[in-house]
Amino acid sequence: MSDDEEYSYEYNDEDEEMDDEQSDFIYTDEDQDQDDIDVDVENAYYNAKGLKDTSLDDAAEAFEGVVTMERESIDESYGPWSYKAIKQLVKLYLRSGNATKMMTQYERLLDCISTGAVGQNAVEKGVNGILERVSSQCQDAAGRALAKNLYDSTLRTFNPRFGKSPNERLWFKTNLKLGQLLYEMNETAQLQLVIKDLLKSQGGQDGTERYIGTHLMEIYALQIQLYSRQKDNKKLREIFERAMRVEGGIPHPRTLALIQELGGKMHMASREFEAAGKTFFQAFKSYDEAGDPSRLRCLKYLVMASMLHASTINPFDSQEARPYKDDPEIVAMTNLVQAFHSNEIRKFEGILRQNQGKIMDDEFVREHVADLLRTIRTQVLRSVIAPYTRISLEFIARQLNGIPVEDVESLLVSLILDGKLDGRIDQVKGVLLKGRADTNNGKNQMAGITSAAPVSGEMWGGNSLDARNCASLEQLTSALEQLTTTITSVGGRSTYHQIM
Repeated sequence: MSDDEEYSYEYNDEDEEMDDEQSDFIYTDEDQDQDDIDVDVENAYYNAKGLKDTSLDDAAEAFEGVVTMERESIDESYGPWSYKAIKQLVKLYLRSGNATKMMTQYERLLDCISTGAVGQNAVEKGVNGILERVSSQCQDAAGRALAKNLYDSTLRTFNPRFGKSPNERLWFKTNLKLGQLLYEMNETAQLQLVIKDLLKSQGGQDGTERYIGTHLMEIYALQIQLYSRQKDNKKLREIFERAMRVEGGIPHPRTLALIQELGGKMHMASREFEAAGKTFFQAFKSYDEAGDPSRLRCLKYLVMASMLHASTINPFDSQEARPYKDDPEIVAMTNLVQAFHSNEIRKFEGILRQNQGKIMDDEFVREHVADLLRTIRTQVLRSVIAPYTRISLEFIARQLNGIPVEDVESLLVSLILDGKLDGRIDQVKGVLLKGRADTNNGKNQMAGITSAAPVSGEMWGGNSLDARNCASLEQLTSALEQLTTTITSVGGRSTYHQIM
């Protein structure tokens, strides 16, 4: 078979196999003089590949024939065509769902590799390809068990110290895959052992600083996932900070994005909303660089952290986020931010109700919806009470889209305890009484009484004559209290003391 014929045939097959075979076989004049039996083995292999799309049984039998032919020609030893044929058998049985035969052929493939029949690059490419297929196709419990068996067999074969075919790089990558599988299976004890082995391998490893740094980031990503699930924020913060200090490594953007995303969630759990927003923004950029659709999820988290921080900056004003502003998955968050910044609480809550699927389906977002509502209610509340010295809690509740008075009291208490509001709540009358610091609003206190905004009868339940009389009396009382306070201040004595 000529070079052109082989290239044409391989071009129509899978990319991984094409690269594998091209890297293994560089034809020279010597190769063209190979004896007839080697040509027969090669032809038999390609004939077997041609049967894959017509009959799996016939293809399997033909690949077995390739192995038999080559072993008979080289004293019962495995050769490169045997390796290729056995690899095809593994894929055939994986495709047909025959886990037992697939595992048998994979063990056979590892035996073939241990004889040195193929080069290291071809081995790494072939084994990684099989492991990727298994991890992507086997998502149920039985599939995960099969993948775990494959990983265990691979690790025994390529163990740097005890394996039949030591290969540290392949052992490390396989151990990472096993760790990720154990995380998905929630096998915490075994996962911790895998992480321990991976960290130990970095201690005495001969390699450049870049090589070690990159591997450390992969291990830290696994650890951070574990501690995030366990909600162990102390260890999570420690590993996150270590990962952010790693120098000399060039991790895959997706690995870096995963670390940053979980770091952002850690900050959210600690109510460090500003730090969370910055970290989610970095995760969003890393996912975007990797072309990973998870960037939209991180953008949602960024928007949420920005609102919880009560930031006046719209996240979609950034150059990186702007292109996704009108994305169908993001448009609900875009509208939410606009309503938040304009203090339109009715519109804000309406958007939440109308976009249950696009917003509330995410468990992490759902956990913080109550905080989001509390944040915008607090913003609107402060705006509502700003002009008044005394105001009915029922009136505030109506302005906050009809929430219970008890929720209004909770918001007010938080503001008072945080030192953001000088006032007290008269629970008997259901009234907020603002203190001098809030009512004066920065005006000259020595000038006399600070004028309060008119107190309408609506704040007392309506505009009836009695309601207006109550409002007028309260306004007069407030003015007299302020006059007394001002006179006392001039005389050098303070008779006004408020307990908050």
